[in-house]
Formats: sequence, structure tokens, C-alpha cells
Amino acid sequence: MTTPATTAPATTPASGQLRSRLSGLVRRREKDAADDGVDRGILSDHDRKRGGVRLSMSAVHVILFVGLVVAGLGPLLWLAKAAVTPTQDTLTQPFALWPNGIDWANLEQAWNDIHIDQYFVNTLVVAAGSWFFQVLIATTAGYALSVLRPKYAPILNALVLATLFIPAVVLLVPLYLTILHPPVIGVSMLNTYWAVWLPAAANAFNILLVKRFFDGLPREVFEAARTDGAGPFRVFWSIVLPMSKPIIGVVSVFAVIAAWKDFLWPLLVLPDPAVQPLSVRLPAVQSQTELDVFLAALAISTLIPVVLFLVFQRLFLRGAGLGGAVKG
Repeated sequence: MTTPATTAPATTPASGQLRSRLSGLVRRREKDAADDGVDRGILSDHDRKRGGVRLSMSAVHVILFVGLVVAGLGPLLWLAKAAVTPTQDTLTQPFALWPNGIDWANLEQAWNDIHIDQYFVNTLVVAAGSWFFQVLIATTAGYALSVLRPKYAPILNALVLATLFIPAVVLLVPLYLTILHPPVIGVSMLNTYWAVWLPAAANAFNILLVKRFFDGLPREVFEAARTDGAGPFRVFWSIVLPMSKPIIGVVSVFAVIAAWKDFLWPLLVLPDPAVQPLSVRLPAVQSQTELDVFLAALAISTLIPVVLFLVFQRLFLRGAGLGGAVKG
């Protein structure tokens, strides 16, 4: 018997068009996949190479940069200039650069005569205590709700979230009565820094912020630590906290800035001027102080928040750095 010869199908024009369309579609998808990692903007690379477009884009960048500098640094730079400018020059020529010279005595007068040094130390104590207790409560509460996860964790999470819907003004009277007559110790905390530190520690926003960060930590690291015999405290101290430097930096900035600028609550619970911070004392002495000396005191009071932001700004921009935390 003879086997019939196998004949190849003839290539028709329709099949050739279909094959070309498929190959074009594959090439288009490959090009799109290659372009996924490339940032796309309003202008293409070809348009950016044109002289007129490049010049106009550079002009827009310069204008935006100058506008941001003026809006962001302008008030601070003017305050720094006014702090060493005589009162008459500030009133007559507020934007002139020292028409009659620099008066460095304003800073010395503000530091000594208004006792800025004492109120500055009070502010540091208030800010340091508020920072410590806020970081302590936020990290431990976030660890309990996110990592330990007890059975009643959803209820606690809902209660913490519910406190964000209560206006702060509504809590002033009950919180003041609690500070005046504490339920356990029975000793009034007025004119003590505990009256500022403890209410500041109960910050629901910080707790939820830290909990959200802890939710993104790799669970494999916790399981490996528990397998090696690490307890809850060891996991928290040796694993969670070292991995949480970015969020601790964010909470630290929020805590210090909030404590530095808070006015109403320290005014209520710290009626003694000897323990009041700068935010309370500066408005009280404004009517009795020369303008140049008062502006010098304001410049000194804004120094620490600016320095703290410059120190902690890397923690805002830096990632968690957890790429090598889990091997394999």
C-alpha cells in the first residue's frame, strides 16, 4: 500500500493578513510592557528636545520654585530679619534689609528680660514629655492591635476610631474635671506637666497611623522570631521597633509640633506663669514688650520646630527599608 503524501496547506492572503495582525499586536504589547516602567508626562521626548518647549518648561520650573520659596520660607526669613531690626525700621520699612543697621541686642533682651530662657526650658519639658508618652502609647497600642491581635481587637479598634469623631472642644470640660479630681490618685494635677503629658498621650490618630504601618510589616519575620522562642516583648523591642523608624519619626514630628504650638490646654491646666510654655507666655507679655524684642522672642520660639523638621525630614522621604528583612 502506498501512503498518501501529506500536502502543506496553501497560504492564502487572508491567513497572511491575520498572521501580520497577530505579530503586530504582540509587538505592541511588548512595547507597552517595556514602557510600563517609564514615567509618562504631558510632553513627549521629542517635544522636550525642541528649543522653545525646553525654554518655556525651564521658565515654568523657575517660577514655581521661586513661588514655593517665597510662600514657604518668606515668613520665616522675614521674622528672622525683623528679630534683629529696630522697631521704627520694621514699622516704616518692613521689607527693607536693615536700613539703619542690625540690632543684635533684641535677641539678648528677649532671652533675659522676657525670661525666654525659662519659658524655653518649660516648652522643651512639655514637648519632650508629650513626645515620649505619645510614641509609647502609639507603638504599644498599634503593636497590640496589629501584631498581637487579641479577640477583642476589632472592638478596641472601633472604639479608638470613634474618638476621632468627637470634637476636641467637647472634651475640654470633662478632661479638665478629670485633671482637677483624678479618679484613682485623688490628687489634683494642675500646674504639673502630667496634666499636659497624659491627655496628649491618648492620641487616636497616632495609634491608627502606627497600626496601619504595623499591618504592612512582614508576618514571616514575626513567625520566625516566635519559632526561635522570642516572646511578645522581645518581638516588639528587637524586631518591630527597629523596622518602624520611619513611622516613629513621623509620629515624633507630629507630637513635638503639636506640643510646641498648643495654647488652650496648657493655658487651662498650667495657670502658674513659672511653668507655662512659650505658646502661653508670649501672648501674655505682648502688650508689655517692644515690637522688636517681641519679634525676637517669636524667632527664638520657632527655631526648635524648624530644626526638628530638618532633622526628621529624611524619615518622611525614606522608605521602610524592609527589602532584606525576609530572605528567600
